Amino acid sequence: GYGSNKGIVPQVCDEIFKRKTEIEASGTTTLQVTFSMMEIYNEKIRDLLNSDPKTNNDLKVRSTPKGTFVEGSKAKAVGSFDAINREMEAGTASRTVAATQMNATSSRAHTIMAITVKQIIIEDGRTKEIASDMNLVDLAGSERAESTGATGDRLKEGAAINKSLSSLGNVISALAEQGEQQRPRLQ
Repeated sequence: GYGSNKGIVPQVCDEIFKRKTEIEASGTTTLQVTFSMMEIYNEKIRDLLNSDPKTNNDLKVRSTPKGTFVEGSKAKAVGSFDAINREMEAGTASRTVAATQMNATSSRAHTIMAITVKQIIIEDGRTKEIASDMNLVDLAGSERAESTGATGDRLKEGAAINKSLSSLGNVISALAEQGEQQRPRLQ
């Protein structure tokens, strides 16, 4: 969305900071929010908040017992909706876009916005921390070479977009099948 017609990501971010104000009013809890923004372009991950092309390209996904993360991505601390909105705008300006016959500014990549909210609660002189991660994904649309008039690099980008969307579809199907197998049956 644009202007007053906010999209889902700005709406979520706005709600986070409204709730942050309410929660912190208790005086016992503070919230720390960090934001990162990456894109998957031609099957490579790029940090959209890092302007250095030497360190922001072809980042690797790593898994540890504590979770999965993108090695080398930068998370920025944000204390307000205005601050996170500025970071989103900077990241959006760095996105890979190109003109096709169907769209003058067609996104050529999938974009991931990762938001971490950490609650720091002080009760009875003890400090407890609880963190939650939220990953919001903006998928590039599927590509039809005929409709878009894609050739050369645009055609390769479209093929990479379609391949990743197909892979995502396979993952969703496998998860749905697994869920069906685990769901108790009524008799």
